Amino acid sequence: MPTYRYQAVDLAGKTHGASLQADSERHARQLLREQGLFARQLKRHDSAAAQPRRQRLSRAQLCELTRQLATLTGAGIPLVDALHTLERQLRQPALHAVLVAVRGALAEGLGLARSLARQGAPFTGLYCALVEAGERSGRLAQVLTRLADHLEQVQRQQHKARTALIYPCVLMGVSLAVVVGLMTFVVPKLTEQFAHSGQSLPWVTSLLIGISQGLVSAGPWLLGLAILLTLLGGWLLRKPYWRLRRDELLLRLPRVGGLLQVLESARLARSLAILSGSGVALLEALQVATETVANRRIRQAMEQVRQQVQGGTSLHRALDASQQFPPLLVNMVGSGEASGTLADMLERVADDQERGFARQVDTAMALFEPLMILVMGGVVLFIVLAVLLPIMQLNQGLQL
Repeated sequence: MPTYRYQAVDLAGKTHGASLQADSERHARQLLREQGLFARQLKRHDSAAAQPRRQRLSRAQLCELTRQLATLTGAGIPLVDALHTLERQLRQPALHAVLVAVRGALAEGLGLARSLARQGAPFTGLYCALVEAGERSGRLAQVLTRLADHLEQVQRQQHKARTALIYPCVLMGVSLAVVVGLMTFVVPKLTEQFAHSGQSLPWVTSLLIGISQGLVSAGPWLLGLAILLTLLGGWLLRKPYWRLRRDELLLRLPRVGGLLQVLESARLARSLAILSGSGVALLEALQVATETVANRRIRQAMEQVRQQVQGGTSLHRALDASQQFPPLLVNMVGSGEASGTLADMLERVADDQERGFARQVDTAMALFEPLMILVMGGVVLFIVLAVLLPIMQLNQGLQL
């Protein structure tokens, strides 16, 4: 945000000089007037030190801002006054900077949706489209309330997913670290004793020694190769072609593909339900909702769906022709179009798909833990047998 240096006088005729941050010169003069000052000189100061880097809002901050703005506008407070009130209440630097910038854009005559779009992330196309629909319909407070509910629900889902993944990831990481440590530090010292004995070793022990020696000798090369492949994969995935190929492959994977399809269908249905329920036209809703889809193959299919709907095809027929969406979504959309309750049907199917996704994830997490324990138990049993068998042979030889 630009910084302006000013010289101004107050009502008593006293001169003041300092600097302030504003979106434009007009916005800077308005901020001065709100402080009871009248600018005599106002110059933009463009030094890099005077211009702080724009701070991005977190999801939690976005939820807080949306909820409080919905509460204030719902109480009948004018939008500019509501933003000014939030500036005084919210102490986080990122929130304060966004509010100042949005209020400055409003002072220039822009609407709230366009003012928010100027700020970039995290004010997505869905967010700005809903705000614009609320402004057009005169139901801004209701739309902001529904948007805040949606953002909080998304935040809860993401928190639940991260929490569910912490234990399996920690378990897998610790298990791999223990196995690699045994194979590279403990097993080589034990096998030295077997080599000095001169006896023939069981095949299990020979296999363990081979694996251990391979890890010790080729470990640095394997680590370097893994880093190189990771960097190469990251570079390739920055290309649209390879991102599309990856997303297509994910959809073809057993179980994983179906899970991703359910997740994307729920996300799409939820976005369309909110948009259509807020008065956004269907074609515009399809365009905005497509941006919320993460899988590029499904996003490509949604572009084709939008083109077919624009050509006069019903939404459920276009979804069915794409063959990328569950039959439940297609049937519910068809029922909603026939009965004129599309938003309600989309809301229901979104709830159903989200519950189905949560059940499948919970089942997968419940099965992962015992499966991981069995795998690690098998690895430990293999190492123990490989170490104990030659010791037992040596004891038998000494007894004879």
